[in-house]
Amino acid sequence: MAKLKITQVKSKNGATKRQIANLESLGIRRLHQTVEVELTPVTKGMVEKVRHLVIVEEI
Repeated sequence: MAKLKITQVKSKNGATKRQIANLESLGIRRLHQTVEVELTPVTKGMVEKVRHLVIVEEI
């Protein structure tokens, strides 16, 4: 299965509780942190909710 490389580039200040929870579920804790996750329907949905805060690259 494909993998995604997700990097937070904008602050979560001002984001909703739901968006902050999605970032934490993806494993992102701080600004400029990068994580690699499997591309599943669940992770794809979480990434779509925080698309304005992150950069996504397909590996």
